[in-house]
Amino acid sequence: MATKEEILNALGDVVDPELGRSITDLDMVREVRVDGGRVAVDVALTVAGCPLQNRIEQEVRQRVGALPGVEQVEVHLSVMEEEERQRLSQRLRGQEPGRTSTVTRPGSRTVVIGVASGKGGVGKSTVTANLAIALRKRGKRVGLLDADIYGFSIPRMLGVTTRPVAIGNAIAPVEAYGLQVMSMGFFVEEDAAVIWRGPMLAGALEQFLNDVLWAELDYLVVDLPPGTGDVPMSLAQRLPHSKILLVTTPQEASVHVASRAAFMAMKMNQEMLGVVENMAFLVCPHCGEQIDVFGAGGADALAAALGVPVVARIPLAADIREGGDQGRPVAAREGDSPLGKAFDELAETVVARTGDARPARRQIVGPRIGF
Repeated sequence: MATKEEILNALGDVVDPELGRSITDLDMVREVRVDGGRVAVDVALTVAGCPLQNRIEQEVRQRVGALPGVEQVEVHLSVMEEEERQRLSQRLRGQEPGRTSTVTRPGSRTVVIGVASGKGGVGKSTVTANLAIALRKRGKRVGLLDADIYGFSIPRMLGVTTRPVAIGNAIAPVEAYGLQVMSMGFFVEEDAAVIWRGPMLAGALEQFLNDVLWAELDYLVVDLPPGTGDVPMSLAQRLPHSKILLVTTPQEASVHVASRAAFMAMKMNQEMLGVVENMAFLVCPHCGEQIDVFGAGGADALAAALGVPVVARIPLAADIREGGDQGRPVAAREGDSPLGKAFDELAETVVARTGDARPARRQIVGPRIGF
């Protein structure tokens, strides 16, 4: 017959997908009852109608049911009281005074990577989403922050339709492809326009960094808006040790504009990881010839001027566009496709250039924006 201690140890392997922590660490396990080979587990969800409650229940059944002597597992789900959620929120934030998170607190070991571009339309968000998934495939704990407040697109690219849930006065990020995801797109209709001035953008970014219950992350990949506006500047000021990955196409016009974003980042003392050349070439589906649709050599010239390498060349391909439209990024697909391999190699280079955050493990004051 399994003991309560053995059952609790097994439950320690059940992770709340939204918070990225064990349900025992989160005090979600209220009671365990053992009657011979029959085990009953009472689990308190953080919020009513938790969109991932079925996954939690299934994992509890699997983990406990695998113990020797367990013949039947009953899972009873309830919901935390508001006071319990407030205590949980405070504990997850830590004991530092003020609004802090695992990302912004002093001594955080999370590597923050801002993916930047000089102009829109160069595939920055596509690179961001696929890079985050490729890092996750390497066993890293990854958060993805869509900081493009006006032009958010990450929810659609990841196929996310669920809404974040509030826990106390904070909010849990949405889980997708093993990532912890946050975006302005979760709080407004997809086609709605966000009409805010600069100080409001900085306030939103501050909330996304501090009011979101990010788990202990190895990497936080941030999809920055194009250009040199308020949000990239606020990120540099708030997280001065953040790093920048610059996305451009080979086209001369794109390269010149990208250089402005690069020089702003360098002026803010942010480390440049390198240049990603997106839409680098098109492979003819009939003859296999490589066609330089947007020219050639632009990214190399930019990288040389900045003193950084070209860390990836991503081809122009319909599969990448279709993956983003369908919510199935190419980096998340099974098998070894050339496109997926390109993003896997980019992730490997990023890990190498950031010193590998941590060993792989399992799993701005401004206006408030609805949580």
